[in-house]
Amino acid sequence: MEESEPLLAAGPKPRWLIGRAPWRSPCLDSKGVEDFRRRLKYYFMNPCQKYRARGRKPWKLMLQILKIAIITVQLVSFGLSNEMMVTFKEENLMTFRHLFLKGYRDNWQGSHAIYSRADVFDHIYYLISRYRNLQNVTVGNLAYERVGGTFTPLTICKVLYRKSSVDPGNDTFDIDPHIEKDCISIYSVPSGNNKTLTNFSLDFKRLLSVNVYLTLKTINLQTVRHHELPDCYDFHITIIFDNRAHSGKINVDVKNKVRIYECRDWNVEGNSAKIDYLLVLFDSVVILACFSSLILCCRSVLKGIQLQFEFGTFYRTFYNKAVSLSDRLEFVNGWYILIIVSDVLTMAGSVMKIGIQTKFQSNYDVCSILLGTATMLSWVGVVRYLGFFKKYNILILTLRAAFPNVIRFCCCVAMIYLGYCFCGWIVLGPYHDKFRTLGKVTECLFSLINGDDMYATFLKTRDNCYMVWLFSRLYLYSFISLFIYMVLSLFIALITDTYETIKHHQKDQECVSQLHSFIAECRDRPESGKYQTDVEPSTCCVSPCGCFG
Repeated sequence: MEESEPLLAAGPKPRWLIGRAPWRSPCLDSKGVEDFRRRLKYYFMNPCQKYRARGRKPWKLMLQILKIAIITVQLVSFGLSNEMMVTFKEENLMTFRHLFLKGYRDNWQGSHAIYSRADVFDHIYYLISRYRNLQNVTVGNLAYERVGGTFTPLTICKVLYRKSSVDPGNDTFDIDPHIEKDCISIYSVPSGNNKTLTNFSLDFKRLLSVNVYLTLKTINLQTVRHHELPDCYDFHITIIFDNRAHSGKINVDVKNKVRIYECRDWNVEGNSAKIDYLLVLFDSVVILACFSSLILCCRSVLKGIQLQFEFGTFYRTFYNKAVSLSDRLEFVNGWYILIIVSDVLTMAGSVMKIGIQTKFQSNYDVCSILLGTATMLSWVGVVRYLGFFKKYNILILTLRAAFPNVIRFCCCVAMIYLGYCFCGWIVLGPYHDKFRTLGKVTECLFSLINGDDMYATFLKTRDNCYMVWLFSRLYLYSFISLFIYMVLSLFIALITDTYETIKHHQKDQECVSQLHSFIAECRDRPESGKYQTDVEPSTCCVSPCGCFG
């Protein structure tokens, strides 16, 4: 073999070399090379070009459009059900606060506190009285829980230090931090097991908290108006009198855990049950459509990977060059990956939705996250179709080109941002509600970057001691100046520079990669007919979603 003749890579020959003699020079006009170049060009065509090249109707594109429509309808249907469920839970929680907390008033923080021993006992006795007379007090459909024919009791538990002797006047204390718990049960109706609070006492120096546990049942009837079967609810309520700080203030809070399940004996006049089964059938159609899309997109991704290896072998054989990583990534269509992730999430969410509607499970939160994320990704994928038009494509190209630089820029900025977060949390946390926890600090600083709530943040630190006030001013002014005037400006400049570069390349029609330079040498137009005659069916791009990319 002559020195100018390149060596073929080990292994089976690619299809464009089967039955052909070895090349002695890069012959770009040979039939094998032109066929391969035409295959690559067809793979990167948009749906309209592929239709003109092969005359095949874009059935897969139509499947994607249909899928977006039906999963959006599914999301709206589930969103209404989820909204009713969440609203019902929140309204019942507010009801429990008004029913069982003496003197409770609505406020935006939802906090309630008491400050004297007498108030503690008054609240506990008031709570027990309300519980025993619940049926005569409430306007809702609340009932006691019954297990094995016996009503479950209201349970009051005292959580105390094992030993605590505190004398602030002499600056002395003797404490055993081990925890003890003492509980008493009170039934809603008189029984042999019923106990009273005759000897109920509290050692406030040892007391950490008083926890009251009770369980109530109800039925969410509002779903009937939306042609859904009502669910039965178990509310496991915990009322906490928190004295862990021993500061003279006992915070009172109501927590609620909910179990949703199918009612045992129900009867609904009309066709509500039939419509419920129609919803299950609709969810099954969604699963079938997403499964078909998933199979087709996976097939298209495998086709792209196959072409990538063939192009790499081709370039090493004829040009003795390695294909760059960016050119290899061109064959891995990120939009297909997006559709695959969306399909998987949609199928998982649809299965959970069927379980919710058939009352086998009630995990609304996970189901809403799955369906919401899947629908978001599906609608983001619509941007790809707009990219087929040159004037809209610049957005996608700018985002793709700027993404690596944006990530590197954000990594550097994150170090400065975290430094400010930790500093603000430690120094200003004891004096400012917005800096009380690390999570609140990150939210507060992010709001400041966007220019929100600045004056309120400055105002809240005005009445602190002079040292903290001075530090807060230096801290806030330096952060706002650095991030608004410098970081945001650099971030915008980074995007703008990429945008101008993309516009320049589009105007000059420059080929910026080996792959696109190689494909650009194919002058065959889609309607030329050569894609019909020169490309065998086995070598055609069979991209299942490929009719739209």
